[in-house]
This record gives sequence, structure tokens and C-alpha cells, in this order.
Amino acid sequence: MDIHAVQPGETLYSIAQDYGVPMARLLDDNQLPNPTRLVVGQTLVIQYPLRTYTVRTGDTLLSIAQANGMTTRRLLRNNPVLRGETDIQAGQELVLSYRQEKEGALSVNGYAYPYVDRGLLQRTLPYLTNLTPFTYGFTPQGTLVPLDDGPMLAAARQLEVAPLLHLSTLTEDGGFSNELAHAILTNQTAQNTLISNLLQILSDKGYRGLDVDFEYVYAQDADAYARFIARLREALAPRGLPVLVALAPKVFAGQPGLLYEGHNYRLLSQAADQVLLMTYEWGYTYGPPMAVAPIRNVRQVVEYALTEMSPEKIWLGIPNYGYDWILPYQRGRKATSISNQYAVTLAGRYYASIRYDEQAQSPWFRYVDERGQEHEVWFEDARSIRAKLALIPEYGLYGAGYWNLMRPFPQNWLVLNALYDIRDAG
Repeated sequence: MDIHAVQPGETLYSIAQDYGVPMARLLDDNQLPNPTRLVVGQTLVIQYPLRTYTVRTGDTLLSIAQANGMTTRRLLRNNPVLRGETDIQAGQELVLSYRQEKEGALSVNGYAYPYVDRGLLQRTLPYLTNLTPFTYGFTPQGTLVPLDDGPMLAAARQLEVAPLLHLSTLTEDGGFSNELAHAILTNQTAQNTLISNLLQILSDKGYRGLDVDFEYVYAQDADAYARFIARLREALAPRGLPVLVALAPKVFAGQPGLLYEGHNYRLLSQAADQVLLMTYEWGYTYGPPMAVAPIRNVRQVVEYALTEMSPEKIWLGIPNYGYDWILPYQRGRKATSISNQYAVTLAGRYYASIRYDEQAQSPWFRYVDERGQEHEVWFEDARSIRAKLALIPEYGLYGAGYWNLMRPFPQNWLVLNALYDIRDAG
């Protein structure tokens, strides 16, 4: 696999010629927003098939996979043109393997809202070990707020992806409630009710684990939060179900701030089976323009976490989005959240060249819109994703957790599949 950054004067045809690959493969793999108008600085992922198979009459994806000692999930990953579907046609060429040495194995989890585009979800599922529908809320009395997760769970089962139940303090107004967290953490009766309801939903819907995300927990509730996670683990352990807890991106134990003070890394990691480091949102909606997940910041969080827990407990958070800020930056003015693909479209529309910040390991550009207003955009591309994923084998972490799966990012899955063996659900 190669990652190519487009240079001035290059076309898709010239790039295909230079790398000795069919132009159709570049198109199919990268799913370019506008293949006739490449943007200077945008990335293309170049793959080199090693073994291929031409479909014969009567073949099925399963029969081809079995005959070649592989799973249908892997066959789907190697052929993004199938879009996660098992329909194949006689004469179609499928890639069985690529000329790429794997750099390790990891598990992959992805979060999505129930209204995720079904086609997008279908294309993404082959690359996932786990799928986490977002989110089950609850009342101060411990009653769960229902979630329309049926279609997502059915799609996950079809492709042998293990779903995790997501429990959070998110309320109807879209924010995380520290008061709701406080209410449940300080009321044993309500906790008992909540745990009982969780066990019922886990059983009824076939969830394979629990992912807990209480954000902005009061500092005085930090110990109670860890005890609650321990209670959940004790309740789920007899069923063989793990408990995962999301952690704010801290770089030292006593880090001040409401986001951090209620998350005691040592206690929570001891209480849970695994943790997710939410290593994103340095560049955020109301903040100044900067990379969403600068590699140096991500690395600092990982290195602090490793002083409090073992690496095999850790899922590394990976962002699947960018932001578009209006310049000059004004405090309180909201940036627009955009997809990584749309960022490239914006750059093309306004004839902007994409630059790459080597320190942050992140792409960015500026443009001027029709009203003469200047903007600055930071997002993710194949290079920045490769840099983040490389931290997982470097530190011996368990896997990657994507926030979130609501927007297409085909290059991410190309890089992930090229470099790593993705674990199947156990």
C-alpha cells in the first residue's frame, strides 16, 4: 500500500500510470468525491493485489472464501467495490490478498446513531469487531430510555459483528448531565434498578457487552463512579460480558477541569474490563482552529494512561470528522462539523491546496467563500489515520474505537485493512 498526496498538474490517469495500477481500481477503492477534479494535497490510497479470483457461475462469496481459507468478512474488506454486500456476478474479479505485510492485529469498534445510513453501515460492518449504537440514557430512578436499535443489531448479526450496549448520561437536550450522573452514583436503590434493567436489555437484544460513558462527572463523585463500574462488571461477569468505560483525555492524574476531575484512570481501569481513551476534540466546535486529534496530544494521553493501566485494556479513540472555522476566530462562534470527504470537496470547490502539518500529523487548508469570508479547515486523511493507528501496535494497545460511523471515510478502511488483521468477534 502507498499513500500518494496529489501534486500540481497530476490527474487520476497520470497517477495510475505512475504506480502501474488500473485507474478503475483507484476510483473503486478511494470513492473519490470528484475524480475529474483532484485537489493538490489530497491523498489517494494505492493498493497492489497479490492474488485474485474470477467469479464463476454458481460461485457464492461464502464458497469462494471457504475455498481460499478465509472468511467472507475478509473477502468483503479486500473488495470495497462490493459495498458490504454478498451479491457477485460471473466474470467479476475479486481480490483475495494484497502485497502488503500486516503490522499487527487489533479490534475495531465503531459508534453510530440509529439513523445511520443503512448503505453506509453495510459497507462499514466488515471492518468492525464491535458496533455500538448510540445511546441508551436513563432516568434518576434507573429506568432506561429506549433506543430504536433493532435494525442496527440485525445488520451487525448478519456480518458477525458483536454489538455493545452504550449507556450514557446524555439527555434530550444533547448534553451530558453531571446531575444525572450524581443522582445515580449516590442512590443504591436507583443503581439496583438500572443494573437490573441493563441485564434484561443485554439478554433480550443479544448485546455482547456494555460501554459506559459518563462525562463531566463531579470530582467528588470520582470514587463513586469507579465503584459503580465495578458493580456493573460484577453483575455482567457471570454472563461473560465485558464492561468498557470511556475516559476523558487526561495527561496527568490531577488534571483540572470538569471534563477530567471525575475520571480517575487508575480506579476506573481497575473496575472495568477495558477503557476507551477519547483522544479527540482538541480542535472542537467552540475552540480555535487546530487539529481534532494532534498526534503529540494523543501520544501524551496514551503515555499517561500506561502509567495507570496495562496496554491490553486500552481502545484508542479515532475521530471520523473535521471542522470548518470562520476566520478570524471569535470565541463562542461555532465551527461547522464536516466529513473528511466533504473537506476535500470544499477544497476543490474553492481551489484551495491541502497542506499537511507534520507536527500534528493532520491535513488542513484555508479558503475564501462567495461572500469573501475566510475559513480554516482541519480534518483527517489517509496519512493522519495511518499515524494514529500506528500508535496501537507501538504501545501494544487493544484496538481502535471510531467516533463515529455516521459519515463516509473510505480511505480510513483501506488503510486499516491494508496494515492490520482485524479481529473477529469472539
